[in-house]
Amino acid sequence: MSLRAKAACVGLATTGVMSSEGRSEVEMMADAARMALADAGIAMSEVDGVFAATAVHAMASMSLAEHLGIRPRYSDNTNLGGSSFMEHALTAAMALDAGLIDVAVIAYGSAQRSGGGFRSASEPMPYEAVYKPRMPVTAYALAASRYFYEFGATREHLANVAVAARKWAQLNPEAYMRDPLTVDDVLSARMVSDPLSVRDCCLVTDGAAAIVLTRADRAKDGPRPPVFLLGAAMEHHHRMISAMPDLTRTATADSGPRAFEMAGYGIADMDTVQLYDAFTINPILFLEDLGYCAKGEGKDVVSDGRIEPGGSLALNTNGGGLSAVHPGMYGLFVTIEAIRQVRAAAGSDEGHREPGGWVDGVKLSLAHGNGGVLSSQVTTVWGHQDTV
Repeated sequence: MSLRAKAACVGLATTGVMSSEGRSEVEMMADAARMALADAGIAMSEVDGVFAATAVHAMASMSLAEHLGIRPRYSDNTNLGGSSFMEHALTAAMALDAGLIDVAVIAYGSAQRSGGGFRSASEPMPYEAVYKPRMPVTAYALAASRYFYEFGATREHLANVAVAARKWAQLNPEAYMRDPLTVDDVLSARMVSDPLSVRDCCLVTDGAAAIVLTRADRAKDGPRPPVFLLGAAMEHHHRMISAMPDLTRTATADSGPRAFEMAGYGIADMDTVQLYDAFTINPILFLEDLGYCAKGEGKDVVSDGRIEPGGSLALNTNGGGLSAVHPGMYGLFVTIEAIRQVRAAAGSDEGHREPGGWVDGVKLSLAHGNGGVLSSQVTTVWGHQDTV
């Protein structure tokens, strides 16, 4: 628990969501890193910690450092899928606290839409392959089907998640998809893997993102209000869906409580909740596993407009992976939205939103990452200076 508020985000940036403009993944995340450092008011020469992961680079942090022309004292390209960047934040905080580094850059880049789709090497599927699954959607459809069976959920419950995400995206000029969306639209959309239609599935976009972390004592000297990493924890119980102990319970049930314990706050204290919504079943499972409600009640939490703008729960306020951006690995964008909401409430909203797009008075934001097929779960809590 000694890591609480020892590190803070002092800069962030996103780029290329609408188009990679011909840039490679490394070029995109290098551009994002430069923009984030400019946002932080920190020179490239001061960066001595580099953290990166992509779907196509085995040594992403080395490639990024080479492209930026820096020689880091600490580097990490751990790949846990979409949750990698929450893990990177935890590891960077440890390295900063230990005095191994002074400035950490965490970055990601993907040109998957421009390149014709998601490209990723994956381990063999010894038990799934014979059924010719369409991964990862088949795995999430399996979890959704089990949830339907156990708790009486319906496709309408899932559709509510997609509709709420779209309403948030309509307040975000940077969102990739902002057209109106109704429950009927989701239900009538092309089926991809029963019970998930194409509107139950995340976008396929380009995009790059980066954040800059430094120690708390230095963070207060920057041009932007620092946002402190108050708590973080990770856990995984399986890699392939066939080994998942319970299709309706994720390792979030273990990472969440430990992150909250470190932070000294609970789920009810969060002003915004940013969850990795690669598929509409995800937020329902994660809300339950984080302790927001009992198992089986998540389907009701996402109903009746509760997670839409103006509702009782500010969930995925940028439009999420379902409507705002999803370039293969979404975790860094989840993190950035959590931090941006805190910064906006502090009077530093480096991007604009329509009225209602920024949530009033945000001082605590949760960012939760998911990797693999409901496999790696990493929970982080970010807070304003007043929460430290």
